Amino acid sequence: MIFVIVLAAIAFIVLSSTVLKMHPLVGLLLAALGVGVFAGLPIDKLAETIGKGFGELMSKIGLMVILGCVIGAILDKSGAAIKVADVILKLFGEKRPAFAMSVIGGIVGIPVFCDSGFIILHKLNQIVAKRTGKPLATIALSLSGGLFATHTLVPPTPGPLSAAGNLGIPDSIGLVILIGLVVSIPSLFLSTWFAEKYAKNVKLIDDAAVEEPQMIQEQLLPPAWKAFMPIVLPILLITLASFAKILHFPEELTRWLSFLGSPLVSFLLAIFFSYSLFPENASQRMLACFKSGIEHCGTTLVLVGAGGAFGAILKETSLKEMVSEWLLHNEMSGGYLLVIAFLIAVFFKTAQGSTTSAMVLTTSILAPLLASLGFVTPVQITLVVMAVGSGAMIVSHTNDAWFWVVSQFTGISAKDTYRTHTILTGLQGVASFAATMILYFVIG
Repeated sequence: MIFVIVLAAIAFIVLSSTVLKMHPLVGLLLAALGVGVFAGLPIDKLAETIGKGFGELMSKIGLMVILGCVIGAILDKSGAAIKVADVILKLFGEKRPAFAMSVIGGIVGIPVFCDSGFIILHKLNQIVAKRTGKPLATIALSLSGGLFATHTLVPPTPGPLSAAGNLGIPDSIGLVILIGLVVSIPSLFLSTWFAEKYAKNVKLIDDAAVEEPQMIQEQLLPPAWKAFMPIVLPILLITLASFAKILHFPEELTRWLSFLGSPLVSFLLAIFFSYSLFPENASQRMLACFKSGIEHCGTTLVLVGAGGAFGAILKETSLKEMVSEWLLHNEMSGGYLLVIAFLIAVFFKTAQGSTTSAMVLTTSILAPLLASLGFVTPVQITLVVMAVGSGAMIVSHTNDAWFWVVSQFTGISAKDTYRTHTILTGLQGVASFAATMILYFVIG
């Protein structure tokens, strides 16, 4: 019955915003309450659980969203985004901007959460679209697809890193990175093809809602190293912090790198060094950047928090225990296990929104079963990580913070985000799983 309740809730979330024209916040909160009531959770605890889920997600990414918006405003008002776009387009050629953005996304998505990367680079989308004449939706979807292609498959992002740890191969992270890169390649090219074919006719909610990037005279643009600094510095610090833990750097060094590489501190450092982008009236112009950035992130924060509230209710149900019990009573071959791992991750991702949570939940269920099912070598277990990561791509919709970051920072309506972003994440998951199965039959 719980499966029926969750599926009905997901259907309601989708229909409430597309057919009934409810604000997504209302749809998500009503769905959370409905699941809690029909699943038999304590009535007197529902409101508290919803509030806790909202607050916990805000504590994880709330400040990151705000500071990311400020960095976006800095890139815009200083002319840094224009300079970065110039360098990228010279490197890839102006005829392939969508592919260029997918590749950038794929690289950035390895060490950085995809929503962080998109927030940092969202102003770049607008500049590249304006310079090349490509629709903004095409450029933005290429970037989001590239970020997502590696986000669930290649450590050191927390999803695949946690999955590898849960399945007992924390010392084989290099192997997970290598196989993850191979598995993510079809998804990376798919994002470029899909964005160019299906996003070109997407209309923005309101052209005025997406702030027009400021065009600054060529001679007033900052030098390239300064222009890249607000983007590269957080990515570099987060990457160093991740690899310090993986490669077991000295304890004191790891602790400092973990501090400097946290999203909050790395974003703040990027903002601090960004004062140098404004040779005149730096304090006044940075204050304007803060004001502009904060004004543009309110709706995103509300919707992200609502998705967290829905996920918190699902975690209180018996879903995990039910799936685990079913697996214990069903024997299966290796290839079949990969399919089951994929489908369990699909269910948890679609139901509760968080990619990382879906991977952690799925691998915690599978961990005790691998040896009895013949999955004992690092390569075999890595392929399970890939199957779970592929499933955790499917699908991003309104209970997922990633859905709202792409929608709100691009200016695409919820309906069109379903038709593009949601479908793309589903296709990427299928493509990655197909690559995983091919590898299983070749090297598994």
